[in-house]
Amino acid sequence: MRVIAIDQGTTSTRALVVDTKTSEARVAHTVKHAQSYLPQGWVEQDANELLANVRACITACGPADAIGLANQGESCLAWDAVSGEPLSPVIVWQDNRTADDVALLAARSDAADMAIRSGLPFDAYFSASKFAWLLAHNADVRDAYRAGRLRFGTTDAFFLDRLTGVFATDASTASRTSLMNLATRQWDPALCSFFGVPLECLPEIRDTAGMFGSVDGVPVSASVVDQQASLYGHGCRVRGDAKITFGTGAFALAITGSDIVRAADKGLVPTVAWAKAGAVIYAVDGGVYDAGAAVDWGMRIGLINDVADLDTFDAPAAIDRDLVFVPALSGLACPHWDRSAGALWLGMSGATTRSDLQQAMIEGIALRTAEVVAAINMLEPIGDTIAVDGGLSQSSYFMQFLADVLGRTVARSNFAERTAFGAAGLAASAFGETIVIEDKITEYAPSADRQAAELRARRFSEAVQRSGGWRG
Repeated sequence: MRVIAIDQGTTSTRALVVDTKTSEARVAHTVKHAQSYLPQGWVEQDANELLANVRACITACGPADAIGLANQGESCLAWDAVSGEPLSPVIVWQDNRTADDVALLAARSDAADMAIRSGLPFDAYFSASKFAWLLAHNADVRDAYRAGRLRFGTTDAFFLDRLTGVFATDASTASRTSLMNLATRQWDPALCSFFGVPLECLPEIRDTAGMFGSVDGVPVSASVVDQQASLYGHGCRVRGDAKITFGTGAFALAITGSDIVRAADKGLVPTVAWAKAGAVIYAVDGGVYDAGAAVDWGMRIGLINDVADLDTFDAPAAIDRDLVFVPALSGLACPHWDRSAGALWLGMSGATTRSDLQQAMIEGIALRTAEVVAAINMLEPIGDTIAVDGGLSQSSYFMQFLADVLGRTVARSNFAERTAFGAAGLAASAFGETIVIEDKITEYAPSADRQAAELRARRFSEAVQRSGGWRG
């Protein structure tokens, strides 16, 4: 069986071709897209550009038996049901335009019940408030709604609608909107009313592995959120299995099996991992908004020339020298959920070098990730080894520092395309097929003692507290 997996991510679209008979997997095509960062905290993409890139990736792969699609998750848009044309830009998951709206909703007397229904905290990160914002502020969206032609959806639903003619999403993606009831896995009328989103404009929710129509005769047999795809792609199947992906953000997920594990007090998010044949697997999720995004920012301002600059450092750890970076360019996610937080360096002096700032930057990303993993482990004990993938995992310094602050072995796969591989595996599973590939794992065991790790965590926590509440 030959499977195409499309990983439509925050900064690029990649196509992986996997052969279940030969166990061969190769990247067939990659294309980047533009991303607009606006001063007020808005982040947007062009929906037609993304769609064209997905089409180009599928075409570049040649003949296939199935297609799996991994999507950005919370990024969403509005489009016309008749013409298929976008009525808005894609509002990216990083976008902060609805922060004030969400704060007002969180103060309502029925907010606690709504949070239980969705399983999610109140944050501009999730899609529901973005849909409501579009209806309130975009005249084309309002006109389409009055005419009965409006469609709201995350990017996967837009791609599927345009590519296959099927207006649908999957349970893992729907669980990231704040509009799906986590227990019933259906759109919740009360949640839709609470956020002001017309339920009739939303796509059908289907199993993650199943039929979503076809592209040029090739069935799309899986659609899934990128982080859940990575979880599946790492082979995580048993309760307590965990992975961390370092992409634009950093996202740690651990499987909780058939149980919905709620932990609003710890800032963690219960989510659908995947649904297959009517059965659902849940996970618990914690994220850092800015990981690769912080590195990209460092490159844009000239702090970093190349990611190779981040592989090794001769000096002792920056935090041990009282130099700290808090990567809160988009605020703080789990466990703080503070969009008012601002990124900062602390501890600079006249002797601080460019290399010191680079070192502190990637340490800050690791330390924020350690906060997330600690929160997950308090709730859902995870194993002694965590699978890791993504751009920053290629830095030997970062991986060793991460192992030290986590107090766990971190395992990096030689095969980096775990998100696409997970989408391919889910697509194949819809036909009863299993994909296995040969791989080499590089492990980094902790080299620092727990006392040193705890001291770093306390020092970093002081810096995080100072970053909070900075933005009005």
